Parts: sequence; structure tokens; C-alpha cells
Amino acid sequence: MESENIDSQRRKNIWSGILFGIGLMALVDEIIFHQLLQWHHFYDLSTTFIGILSDGLLNAFALFALVIGLFMFADLQRKQSVQKRKWTGGIFTGLGGFQLFDGIINHKLLRIHQVRYDVNVLPYDLAWNISGALLLIIGIVLLFKSKQERAGS
Repeated sequence: MESENIDSQRRKNIWSGILFGIGLMALVDEIIFHQLLQWHHFYDLSTTFIGILSDGLLNAFALFALVIGLFMFADLQRKQSVQKRKWTGGIFTGLGGFQLFDGIINHKLLRIHQVRYDVNVLPYDLAWNISGALLLIIGIVLLFKSKQERAGS
């Protein structure tokens, strides 16, 4: 019974971090690339109104993921069950996972928007996807190391 609770807390640490990371990266993307630089909207295949509406929906999703991740983290804190390396690994996994999903699925497969328009997009795509892959790799390494720590104790 106790191992089920330990596994549940382990998963909760990871998922709390993943949701926080997804929400954080979505907000960074939205604030920097959509609002400040105005390079694109989340959905660029329609009118400006639809593009801005899609940005608002992305903001709502990002905030929801961020808040749920933080509520889960607060619950772990209350139960004194925070496993910092697992949580941090989850954050990096969420950051990189969101970035790669956006870069591969949204930019290339669905083509609902590009990083930037009217320029050679290759350097932007490379920077976007390589940075996402690096964040994801960091997250996976941290999660793997946290698993090794548990096995060693």
C-alpha cells in the first residue's frame, strides 16, 4: 500500500512539473512572439480577429496548465512530498515538449503558423526546435537521475 502512495507522489511530482513547464513555455511564446514581437498568432490561417481569439485561447490554456501545476505542487509541499529533481525534470520536460510540439506539429505538419514570416524561416525553425530538444533532453536526464537516486537509496 505504501509503495502505491510513493508511486503516486512520484507521478504527481513529475506531472506537476510538466504542467507548470507547458504553461510557462506557452506563456513565454505567447507574450514574446505573439504580443511583443507580433511575429504570428496561434492560428494564422484566418482573419486577424480569429488570430487574436486563438491567442486568447492559448493564454487561457497556458494559465490553466500553470495554475494546475502549482496547485499540485502546493499539495506536494503540504504533504512534504516534493521531490525537487523529479519536479525540475518535469518542468524541463514540459518546456521542451511544448516547444517541440509547437515547432514540429503546429509549424510544420499543421502549418497553422510559422515562427516568423517573410524571412528565411530555416534559422528560426532550427533555433526553435533545437532549443526545445535541449530542454526536453535536460528534463529526461533529470528524471532519469532522480530514478537512479531512488534505486540507489
